[in-house]
Amino acid sequence: MSMFQRLLAAFASGFALLALIFDFASTEGAPLPVWEFPVVGVFLVLALLSLARFRLALSYWIDGGLAALGAIGLIMALDTLQQGEPGYWFALVSAWLFAWLFAERLSSAISADKVREVAGVLIPVVFGLTIVVAWEAITRGGNVPKVLLPSPSGIWTSLIDNIPKIAADFQQTFLKAVLAGYVLGCGAGFLVAIAIDRSPFLKRGLLPLGNFISALPLIGIAPIMVMWFGFDWPSKAAVVVIMTFFPMLVNTVAGLNVAGHMERDLMRTYASGYWSTLFKLRLPAAAPFIFNALKINSTLALIGAIVAEFFGTPIVGMGFRISSEIGKLNVEMVWAEIAVAALAGSVFYWVVALIERAVTFWHPSVRGGRA
Repeated sequence: MSMFQRLLAAFASGFALLALIFDFASTEGAPLPVWEFPVVGVFLVLALLSLARFRLALSYWIDGGLAALGAIGLIMALDTLQQGEPGYWFALVSAWLFAWLFAERLSSAISADKVREVAGVLIPVVFGLTIVVAWEAITRGGNVPKVLLPSPSGIWTSLIDNIPKIAADFQQTFLKAVLAGYVLGCGAGFLVAIAIDRSPFLKRGLLPLGNFISALPLIGIAPIMVMWFGFDWPSKAAVVVIMTFFPMLVNTVAGLNVAGHMERDLMRTYASGYWSTLFKLRLPAAAPFIFNALKINSTLALIGAIVAEFFGTPIVGMGFRISSEIGKLNVEMVWAEIAVAALAGSVFYWVVALIERAVTFWHPSVRGGRA
């Protein structure tokens, strides 16, 4: 173990000791000791016993098990306590530190080739679960008002109860506006980049114009698009086209200039014309730049469509739902829509990254295992 990992282990066990000393929670005004919550008590005792690591070699899986046991105990305790006392918060910090320690030690083991690299998937999973558990524990254990920040369990309940409504919003915003605008915007940016590369005149005329379009404020464009294309999804797709056009244009133009003079001279010795050189040399070399634009636009498109729906839309859509539900102080529904949007954007980005790995398998970043 490194010095930093030893410090993490010492602090994690130290907070476990503090959790055993102080009152854990209160119910009906009466403080309760940690022994009223058996799972948490077992976690804290085992956390103290883990100090034996300074004499004995303990596996990082033990740290992961301790973090999981602490998380389970704290979540189970939420059903009976009314207010978390100092011991509760110390136990939460201890479980968080054990999760951090597990991720640190697992990462070190992967770097040292002691564990297969596929085990690295556990690191973001543990990080995400730790955030969710801490969020749940803080909001419910601290009695945080739902208007300020609802708990993950409340958001999940709202999502399950409103699946038909959220599905209709997803279809309107993502499947119609986002995908249509993404394809049109990225396609237009790519074709204009080819035209600019072919014509010096267009390069001097269209690039400044594209820069001007990218600087237009979204909140100013969206109402105009609604006036031009109506309240339904085509106006939102038009906003997405404007947002995705310039990143694709700039990245494609930059990528087309990556091929060096030696490669181009070699193509000339084979009597290759412009289009043959473009398809066989320059576009493959530009592929990493093009996919960078596609990945950037996969998130920009969703943001643009949701914001555009704030300025006029039928009574359906993710942006409309967020705007209307926040006016009713139905914050859990708002967060449910945000969660679905975040998940859709992440999956969209992941799909583009997978396609990039398949197409640019020759690139050093892909050969190195990164998407």
